[in-house]
Amino acid sequence: MPSDIADRLLFVVGAPRSGTTLLMRMLNAHPDILSRPEPHLLTPLARLGYYGRVQAAPYDVFQTQSSIRKLVADLPNGEEDYLDALRAYTDTIYGRLLEPSGKRYFVDKTPAYALELPFVTRLYPRAKYLVLTRHPFAIFASYAASFFDDDWDAAHRHNPLLERYLPAMARFLRESPVPHVHLRYEALVADPEAHMQDVCAYLDLPFTASMIEYGKTQVEGQGLGDPIGVDAHDRPVTRSVEKWTLAVKGRADRIDLLKRALDLVPDEDLATLGFSRDDLWTPLEGVDVASAESARAAGRKWDRYHLERRALVTLRANIHRNALGRLLRTTRDVSEILLRDPWTPGVDEEGR
Repeated sequence: MPSDIADRLLFVVGAPRSGTTLLMRMLNAHPDILSRPEPHLLTPLARLGYYGRVQAAPYDVFQTQSSIRKLVADLPNGEEDYLDALRAYTDTIYGRLLEPSGKRYFVDKTPAYALELPFVTRLYPRAKYLVLTRHPFAIFASYAASFFDDDWDAAHRHNPLLERYLPAMARFLRESPVPHVHLRYEALVADPEAHMQDVCAYLDLPFTASMIEYGKTQVEGQGLGDPIGVDAHDRPVTRSVEKWTLAVKGRADRIDLLKRALDLVPDEDLATLGFSRDDLWTPLEGVDVASAESARAAGRKWDRYHLERRALVTLRANIHRNALGRLLRTTRDVSEILLRDPWTPGVDEEGR
């Protein structure tokens, strides 16, 4: 078994709602693989200033970016020394999670990494990478339904998912900076055994049938992930492959939103991901409008999770312009003043 953590990391790369939790659960069911739901360990490291930076922080982000770049330039080996320092931190975290388990690989499935792949692959070029792609419309339909009570406009305002993730992942697949395996969600759920056998061969592990019956194996630890979908099944199912068509058929507003989103994704990127602009719409042709409307009406759920999401969507509407928003901002400002550390830089002489 390799001792270097860099040889024992497995990154699942994919957009939110593209099936990454399913793939993580299947991998986790292998006796030599450990995972935790979405660690987000590398996300902040990608934006400490040297590569990218955050948009706002309780310090001057521009000054920090300039200073760290000058500092790294003065290191004996420049960027390599900086990466070694970051690895000292991440290797410790990954290693101390992995070592007690006695397993060979640790799976980090954090969808946000898909937007930071140049950094992630620079940090861990010897890690294993599984790239999972899915029909773009299925991704967005699932995202809106899962987190925004099927309010597509609110979902798109919050996160223009397709415009952000599709080009980033296409660039990775096209440039191929590190060895990887590209999986397609639709093919994976249709024939999970064949594709997981290929994955095991890539990882130099024996295939085990437990990976298909993943529901019998629990994921260790707490974290983010799929809040509603994967846990409802014990093995991969195909019923979600064209579920998006029922959410789109007969809805001109949603079709227009998807078209506007795709206008910002180059044809080259779609082709790299395995799609063409026209063929993306083909599954809609066999769907009846009345059936789609009936399915949408029947699909509304009233469990606690969906009620919470419904309430959040309602409260967020016009939150920056209505009385509730003004009250929350005032309460936030007062709370920050009351709770502020008196030694926080930037506090004026009147303690504001």
